[in-house]
Amino acid sequence: MSILPTNGAPKQFDELVDLIAKDNKVKVAGIDIDGILRGKFMSINKFKSAAKSSFGFCSVIFGWDGFSDKTYFRELTISNRENGYGDINAVVDWATYRRLPWEKDSPFFLVSFKDPKTGKPLHACPRSTLELVMKRIRSETGDEWEGMAGAEFEYFQFKETAQSAADKNFANLIPLTPGMHGYSMLRPTLNQDYFHELYDAAEAFGIEVEGHHTETGPGVFETALGYTQAQRMADNAVLFKLVAKSVGMKYGIMPTFMAKPWADLPGCSGHIHVSIKDKSGKNIFALSPEEIAGGGRKEAPFKDVQYISQIGEYFLAGVLEGLPDVMPMLCPTINSYKRLVGGEEFWAPNLASYGFDSRVASIRIIGPPDTPDYATRFEIRVPGADMVAHLAFSAIFALGLRGIQKKLALPYGPIGAPGVTKDSLPKLATTLEAATERFMAPESIAREVFGDLFVEHLGGTRQHEVEMFKRTVTHWEVARYLELA
Repeated sequence: MSILPTNGAPKQFDELVDLIAKDNKVKVAGIDIDGILRGKFMSINKFKSAAKSSFGFCSVIFGWDGFSDKTYFRELTISNRENGYGDINAVVDWATYRRLPWEKDSPFFLVSFKDPKTGKPLHACPRSTLELVMKRIRSETGDEWEGMAGAEFEYFQFKETAQSAADKNFANLIPLTPGMHGYSMLRPTLNQDYFHELYDAAEAFGIEVEGHHTETGPGVFETALGYTQAQRMADNAVLFKLVAKSVGMKYGIMPTFMAKPWADLPGCSGHIHVSIKDKSGKNIFALSPEEIAGGGRKEAPFKDVQYISQIGEYFLAGVLEGLPDVMPMLCPTINSYKRLVGGEEFWAPNLASYGFDSRVASIRIIGPPDTPDYATRFEIRVPGADMVAHLAFSAIFALGLRGIQKKLALPYGPIGAPGVTKDSLPKLATTLEAATERFMAPESIAREVFGDLFVEHLGGTRQHEVEMFKRTVTHWEVARYLELA
């Protein structure tokens, strides 16, 4: 199995044709390296032809800065002047069939991108990257294991449109509601049509919502997406942002998944939950009920991991060791790191730390005796809401698999253990520039688990992001220096 299909997804071509028999067009979209959906409508006849094999898609989406549609300062290998910004192959993923409730119920499919010369997954395609990591997990275990995941998003809403925000030069934007109202029973009532339609539209779009509430901050919501197969979860995470932005347009509301829109307020997290189940459905990070009743693994090196399996411990050790080397896959923008600067102050850890049920650790262990064994999992608390879900999941599962393969021991104890202090724990980068340097270093674990092609492409795009920021004169600089310098 590649990806858990949506309800009603076709298995045979005849079924696909029947699904769209009454439509005159189909919308398709792929995901670029910045996590931005890139797509178009296709006629029914064109789509039927494309769905049998693939269709050409302009490679420039991997040759330009996704936030400005301007080509990179340094041209990268996939799309450049030398190769004429030619086409790459887009392969329709039938398992992602949905309908767009806000666009006349039009049929919708996601695509993955392939190299037109070799037919292999394109090394910069986020969906293909995660697919390859999941295939490695399955191949290592004889198709016995399956990655499972969940995602939580915190996000601000503004009473703005794309036009009004641009007219204001993105300053003095009006929050949807004032004040700090986490888990409020009152604030959702102020905008209840929008609040409820966001939930309902996501469900109608095949995205299960597990929790939906206000979070601390002016106009902040938090939405937890239902736990499911990792590839399906990554698609759901990207598509939920599309749902929120599309529904918001209807009400003149602009949600943002920036990690840190306000300097003096908590940032927006994009927490990831991960586990692995076997073919029988058993969570391989969990202990048996008998082991739990007996107080957990007696040989566990620290009490914080006594209720997770030895395999779970290896996975955790792999993530801890590799976390500093893959930060651009978790925190992809300049703004991502503004959230991490405060560290524990805003529950945004910037150390490679772990702890049982600890919200100040980078990796929170969730499991018995407080949680049913089947729900044993790791919560990765480093990413912000601006994460590219496919890349973030790829990083965590690839590092965890490496830990299992190498049977890595935990390099140090959990938060609070003797000798474990802020000064003793490995530091995570708090700027994109530092994160990218480590990611691209010759000895980087990222190169080991993802290969040079991927690292050079993603790293090159992040170097571009850093260079763009270095050339920019910010409002902070003008306000600080204009009069007195």
